[in-house]
This record gives sequence, structure tokens and C-alpha cells, in this order.
Amino acid sequence: MTAPAAAAVRLRVGVRGVVQGVGFRPFVHRLATEEALGGFVTNHSGGVLIEVEGPPDGVDRFCARLVAEPPALACVTGVDRAPVPATGADTGFTIRPSEPGEGRTVLPADTATCAECLRELADPADRRHRHPFITCTHCGPRFTIVTALPYDRATTTMGGFPMCAACAAEYGDPGDRRFHAQPVACPDCGPRLRLVPAPGLGLRPVEGADALTAARRLLAAGRIVAVKGLGGYHLACDATDERAVAELRARKRRAGKPFAVMAADLAAVAEIAEAGEAERAALAGPRRPIVLLRPRGGPLAPGVCPGSPHVGVVLPYTPVHTLLFGLPGDPPGPRLLVMTSGNRSGEPLVTDDAEALTRLAGLADAWLAHDRAITSPCDDSVLRVRPDGTEQVLRRARGYVPRPLALPFTAPPVLAAGGDLKNAPCLGAGAQAWFGPHVGDLGDLACLDALGRVEGTLRRLTGIRPEVVAADRHPGYHSARWARRYADGRPVRLVQHHHAHVASAMAQHGLDGTVPVIGVAFDGTGYGDDGTVWGGEVLIADYRRHRRFAHLAPAPLPGGDAGVAHPRRTALARLFAAGIPWDEELPSAAACSPAERRVLARQLERGLACVATSSAGRLFDAVASLTGLCHRADHEAQAALALEAAAGRAGAADTGGYAFALSAGAPVLVDPAPVLRALVADLRHGTPTAVVAARFHHALAAAVAAVCRRARQDTGIATVALTGGVFANALLEESSHALLSEDGFTVLRHREVPPGDGGLALGQLAVAAHRPCPTSPASPASPASPASPTSHADNTE
Repeated sequence: MTAPAAAAVRLRVGVRGVVQGVGFRPFVHRLATEEALGGFVTNHSGGVLIEVEGPPDGVDRFCARLVAEPPALACVTGVDRAPVPATGADTGFTIRPSEPGEGRTVLPADTATCAECLRELADPADRRHRHPFITCTHCGPRFTIVTALPYDRATTTMGGFPMCAACAAEYGDPGDRRFHAQPVACPDCGPRLRLVPAPGLGLRPVEGADALTAARRLLAAGRIVAVKGLGGYHLACDATDERAVAELRARKRRAGKPFAVMAADLAAVAEIAEAGEAERAALAGPRRPIVLLRPRGGPLAPGVCPGSPHVGVVLPYTPVHTLLFGLPGDPPGPRLLVMTSGNRSGEPLVTDDAEALTRLAGLADAWLAHDRAITSPCDDSVLRVRPDGTEQVLRRARGYVPRPLALPFTAPPVLAAGGDLKNAPCLGAGAQAWFGPHVGDLGDLACLDALGRVEGTLRRLTGIRPEVVAADRHPGYHSARWARRYADGRPVRLVQHHHAHVASAMAQHGLDGTVPVIGVAFDGTGYGDDGTVWGGEVLIADYRRHRRFAHLAPAPLPGGDAGVAHPRRTALARLFAAGIPWDEELPSAAACSPAERRVLARQLERGLACVATSSAGRLFDAVASLTGLCHRADHEAQAALALEAAAGRAGAADTGGYAFALSAGAPVLVDPAPVLRALVADLRHGTPTAVVAARFHHALAAAVAAVCRRARQDTGIATVALTGGVFANALLEESSHALLSEDGFTVLRHREVPPGDGGLALGQLAVAAHRPCPTSPASPASPASPASPTSHADNTE
């Protein structure tokens, strides 16, 4: 006798995570259909809501597969299940219109064109052959086109492009790859590409395929084209044409800062750079960041990345880029293109088409634009791959934003404003934090306005209303002033710059803050607790407090921040502090006129317009000038990059022999005077610059290890965080990591969150979330290192 069928059950399932814009509802529809279940699925502001009904075993299998087999771009972070009464009324499983409301879902980042779309793009028999906006549920724009949540076509900038009958059929077919793909489009329904030439070029505006052909022809002729991408405009030129590269530098007033290069494919990458397996995987992955590679020359113009140890390379990540390089049979064009941010130096990224015609006038010879609007600017991400295969993200933007980061503590609703350089704000609540895209440097009013827009985007996408605002303690920072205005009566927590760097490293490694770390924070500048410029710091820190255990011995910085552009003066100031005479044969002294040296000597002797600094970044500047590599800097880290590049050429030469001196007091002074004396002696003896540069790097790494050993001996702490922008230097980071690891330390290195000021906001958020109080008596040190007057909590206003 056959057993009676089990009674139907019905479950309400809520799914959280990256589940909108990744084909999750079509995936749910397919699972339910395969299991012969009824019910529905819908987007809502908290994620995806499902009601499923059928036999208990079928419902159980459905729930198991829901977590085990999600779409490639999805990331399920939580599933809630609750039984509800079975209705028996379902005739099948349906996708319902999205439900509006308050909540917190996770919108996916923009993703590079997938392999299937690229195949269709190149197939003359496919109806989307050569369509510049081909996309599906596995690829294309998401964050940069959304206007509101839940994520539906109507809440993106594709809402203005009605689907043709063929696209609508694919959109409604559960078996199709474009089932409920919100940006779906084709040549019949748009968007459309157009090329607008600059006045006087002798060309007419053209559209469609003609626009791409004209743009490729202009690039091959050495012209500069503004190309509209996913998150904004780029300025492009032939990266093998030195005259075109020089012209772009002149127009953009960007004398030496390295340009990024877009290569047509991995074969083109191999012509100009060395790329290992992990680096090739990063280049070709769905995020498509700019990857820093070691250059090998080849056809690349020398002016693309002068004096840099790396060349930043990215592969095409939109159909427009792919078509710009050309499909088989197209007329030949450049295989390597400079792709630099479409803006004037110091200004935010241009996204609006009309604005591009005015703000990029004089920079571009033509504009390759389209009529799909960009709602959220998003620059290219930048990373390097370490020898062990791990990644160090140096700019977190396209491909990462707005993916949240898990917090190892529970935070109140906090907005962290970030720093003034490489600004990227961070909004958090509960156990998650969301970085905004890279804003840039806040010296321009337009960048401050951009910071406000990014904050609004984060708030709109997350539903978080900040109750606390965090900012840098520097009294002159634009970001801190912006935070005070934004707070409008809410508490503002001011966080010491290097404490924030250390807290950022701790948070991304999942430390809850109950145990302190030794934080080695090396950067260019940060406002210190004593009012001087810090930047070569070793802190004992948790999220609540920090204590300055050691630091580089300070030296005067002539002219303060304005002096940063003159490494030769920084070098002479370091020699002055070390008591080393200014031998006129030294490159730094020779780079100054006699009159300049006389003025500088009086300035240093009297302390006029000089600020004391312990900055590691300024020490790199000084050594770069002493070795003759860089006497004047027109962009951040120029001197340090030149020094790193030189050190990389040392090969198997003896790179030992220099040693910093450590004082016996508290805090420990790390004195570079012995290194400078040995370095000057090497220069006088004709030691190759590469060897001198490498010896300096290894000496600084040895000093890091020695100070950390001293800190472990005093406190018992054996975890070290390497943080701050100086640790973007691969040689210094790798050398420090190797020495510390060999000595038994647990070493925290930045991964997805940048070590420089682009990751500062996460640390500000972490410190603010722990409600620091200036009167708090507890020190983050172990019982062997009690609280003292040198232990600091961060301010609350």
C-alpha cells in the first residue's frame, strides 16, 4: 500500500548579502521550478524575500541548494527562515515586482564583461554583434547606474531605455542568461555611442560603429580622446607614442606622475611588463583592477611611468574598451593605451557628458560618449600582488565598491570622513561598514562637494543615518571641517591620524580590540599628539587608546607642508639635524644654489618657518635627493618611488651595512644619523646609487624589527600591524614582514583596505565606535606597561 503524500509546507525565506543585480531571483526561480515548488521571489530593501511551498523534502532541498549553488556574483551572508501557513493557491513559482521599504541590502559592484558576452560581441551572426553595451546577469554596470533600491530597471539609468520586443522576451524567459538582467539592451533599444570632435579638428560628430572607428583612427594618429567608461571619463592616448604621451602630460599639467596603461589582452601585457600567474589572474578577473607590474620596456613610451618601479596595467572591462581596440578584421590601432582619470589635476572625476565638454576642453581632441548616465563616479581600483600571491589594494573603487566589510565589533551608526589625501569616506553600523569610492584630494572645492555626494549615495544605499561623525584630529584638514559642518550637532570624534591607520589594519584582520597590537605607522604626514608632524610611528594601540612607544628622531621641515615639494631642502635639513656638513659635492647640496643654501642654513639655525617632523615619508624624500634621484617633486611619493625603483636594480649586491640607532629612553628614538653618515660615505666612495638605495631600505626594515622586539620585551605583545602609505613600498613591506615573521611575530598587512589614507576612514570608524573618552584610565598595553601620561584617547566634540 502506497504511503500517503506528506502535507505541503510553506516557508518564508529572507536572504541577505549581495543578492540584487546578480541574477539571484532568476536563480531562485530555476531552483523552485526544478523542485516543483510553488511560491514567489521578490527584491526588497533588505535583500531578497522568498515564499516557497511544496513537499517537505523538496523545500529542504531548495533551502540547501539556495546556499550551496548561488550565482557567481552573489554572496549570501545570511538566511532567515520561518514557517507560514500553506495556501495551496500557487499555480507555479513567480517573480514578483520589488517591494519598496527601509532596509539594508548589498548592491553588487560593477563587473567586467563576461566571456559569454564577449563571444556574442565578436559573433557576426549574433544580434548583439558589436553592441557597445552588451551585458547580462553576470556582468556590466550596477553601482554606477543605480538611483535607488530595490534594484530594478526602473531604479537605474537604464530605466529611460524601453526594451525592444526581443530584449523583453529574453528578460522574461527563465531559461535565458538575461532573465531579469536590468541593464539588458541591444542595438535597437540603446544606449548609443557618439564621437564629438573638438572645434577646429575638421571632423563631424558621428554615432554608433562610426564613432568607434573614428576614435581608433584618432588614437592611432597621436590624438587624445576622452572615453566615457563605467564610472567616469578617461583620457586616452597611444601609450607607445612618446609625443602623444608628452602632449597629454603637458595638457593635464602632470609632469611625472605615472599613467595607467590599458592593454588589449594578456599578450600585449607581456610585451611591456612581467606578470606572474597570480597577477594575470588579478588582471583578467571580474573586478579588472589596475595591477602594478614590474616594467620590462618593450614598445611602451618612456614617458608613461618615468622613475617608477611599476607600470599600472588594466585590461578592457567594458564592451566599449574591447571595441576600441578592435575586433578581428578591423583596421589596426594601438594595442596599448594610456587610460588616465578624466579630470584636471586636483579635480574630481568627470561623469556628466555636458560637463565633460567644458571641463575637459583643452585636454581632449574628441569625446567618445554615450547616453547612459552615470549616477555614482567610481575610479579604477589599484592593487599589487605580493610574492605569496596575496593582494594589497592601494585604491579601493571600481569592482569593490559598494561591497561591505565585516566589522569584528558592533558599531553604532558612524560616518568617518577619512583624510584629506586619497579621500574615501566610510559608513558603518552593526557588524558592517561600507567604503565609498575614491574621491581624491580635498584641496579643491569640487572634491569637497564630491565627498558630500558620496556620503549621500552611501546613506541612500544602506539606509544608515549616522549618529556619530569621525574625522582626523588635524585642525587644518578640509575633511575635519567638512565633518563638523555635516555633524550639525551630532558628536564628532576626532581620531589621531596614525591611531586610525593602526585601527584600520586591525579591523580588516578581524581583531575585536580586546588585545592591543604594535602598530608601525609610516607615512608622509599626520598631526601628532604633541602638535608636531608625525609619520614614523610605532604605537601600542587598541581601538580605545594609543601610546607612542617609538618614533623616528625628528628633524626640521623647512617651509612646513609647502616644503614637501623640495626633497633637496628636506635632505639638507636631515643632514643638519644629524650634524653632517653640507659637502657641495653631495647631490642635494649641488642642487641648491649658494644663495639658497645660505638662506636655508639661517632658517634651520633660527628655526624660522620650520616644523619638526618624524615622517618616514620625508626621510625617503631626503635619501632620494641625497642619492641624486629626485630634488623636486611635483606629485605625492615621487621621490620615494624613485628610491624604491633604484633599490630594485641592486640585484645581488651587498645591501647591508647601514643601521639606525635606538635610544634607551621612552619613547624610543629611532635615529637615522648613523645611516646618513654611512650613506654619505658611500656616495663619496662612488658606491652605485642602486646599492645605496637598497641598503637604506634594508636598514629601515631592520630598525622596524628591532623596535618591535623592544616593544615585545616591554609589553609582551607579539602582533605587529604594518600600516601607512609608506608600506605601499613593496621592498620595505616585504623586508619588514620577512624579518618580523622570522622573529616569531604575527604580522598584519593590509589586504582589501589600502594602507594609506584611502583606508584611513575604516580606522576612524573603529576608534569612534568604541566611544573613546579622554578621561578613560585604561591603557591598551599589557599589565607590564600601565597607563601613563603618554597614553592617549581620542577627542570627542
